[in-house]
Amino acid sequence: MSSSTAIRVFRGCSALLAPAKSSTSTAGAAVKISAAAPKPKAKAKPKPKASGDEVKPKRNVNRTAGILKPTPISPALGSFLGAPESSRAEAVKQIWAHIKLHNLQNPANKREINCDDKLKELFEGKEKVNFLEIGKLLSRHFVKAE
Repeated sequence: MSSSTAIRVFRGCSALLAPAKSSTSTAGAAVKISAAAPKPKAKAKPKPKASGDEVKPKRNVNRTAGILKPTPISPALGSFLGAPESSRAEAVKQIWAHIKLHNLQNPANKREINCDDKLKELFEGKEKVNFLEIGKLLSRHFVKAE
């Protein structure tokens, strides 16, 4: 490749067009680096506590929001889960536990779930469901709060 072709291809990138460093200079640098002793790290100084400092209690995080919030569910989902209300996350967890327990995933295509009678009742009578459809099919079982 001629230099004009190289310049045209790499558009003047100086790192790619710079001449290669000789192996003797890099070998000498490696020896210098390995010969240098590691520097000891400075220890962190403890902060002095003022007389008025108290330990602050941890902030209470609201774990009952969004998909973690228990909401009323349909009778079909309620009979499957055994509870009158549930969070979306808990419902999906229990459905996946049922799928794993009864070995309902298609072995050839793990994204596909072969529905048994209990799941057919939840998933609009479908024989097979893609695992990404589970959340969409469950949304009709959660009663919307007004």
